[in-house]
Amino acid sequence: MNAIIKTGGKQYLVNEGSIIYVEKIDTEPGKKIVFDEVLMLDGKIGNPLITNAKVEGEVLKHGKQRKIRIFKYTQKSRASRRNQGHRQPYTKVEIKKIG
Repeated sequence: MNAIIKTGGKQYLVNEGSIIYVEKIDTEPGKKIVFDEVLMLDGKIGNPLITNAKVEGEVLKHGKQRKIRIFKYTQKSRASRRNQGHRQPYTKVEIKKIG
């Protein structure tokens, strides 16, 4: 059974037993989480959401992704060089039940 859920401003294609990395959710590891915004369920497309459809998952852990480097540079000007880093927080979720 496939479903497309929406969380954190992004859409994810999920199956039962799949593991996804989503934007950070304030839930403790080991707790259950329910995604109510289901856009598609087994080929049925909602307008825009499917009513009475839920996807249940379990939070496995929280973490931060690899650091990315941001370098801003303006040519012919020695004063405008900037180096910056960023690590995006995430939540690792295992999908338990689609219904």
